[in-house]
Amino acid sequence: MNREEAVNLLKKYNKEEFHIRHAYTVEQVMRYFAKKNGEDEEFWGIAGLLHDIDYEMYPNEHCKKAPELLKEINCDDKLIHAVCSHGYGICSDIKPEHQMEKILFATDELTGLIWAAAKMRPSQSTKDMELKSLKKKYKDKKFAAGCSREIIAQGAEQLNWDLDTLLEETLKAMQETEDKIF
Repeated sequence: MNREEAVNLLKKYNKEEFHIRHAYTVEQVMRYFAKKNGEDEEFWGIAGLLHDIDYEMYPNEHCKKAPELLKEINCDDKLIHAVCSHGYGICSDIKPEHQMEKILFATDELTGLIWAAAKMRPSQSTKDMELKSLKKKYKDKKFAAGCSREIIAQGAEQLNWDLDTLLEETLKAMQETEDKIF
């Protein structure tokens, strides 16, 4: 399995630009964290790219339909476990075990909140966003209400990171990779 196969599979089951952009965003964030941790950027990136493979077409079977779809491109069990574990406690009983899985769990919701905050800025970019601004948006429960603060906080806890570290590192990841998305 390679990135091209992964992108083709993503686009087979996801047609809305929003979902595809989210997949590319999480892919780049995962590549950032892989590089930072000396891990396999391709594997981490593909896990991020395909994490919501079943969400658009099968929202009621999210993380349950994914294994079947991922088998279409011969994804191994390690990748399937990572993809399914990002929905732990919400739509999956597969717990994130490895660092990569915990980062995927923690950053999935957070990337949505960061993009929403970026769209409110005159630049519509993450590049000029400061942590202070992000924290203000995070604390406002009405802002990007669909992005669960509880899941983001749970993700930080699983990683043994304080919330500020998760917010700051994910913001840096998005700032550094924004030009690679789309």
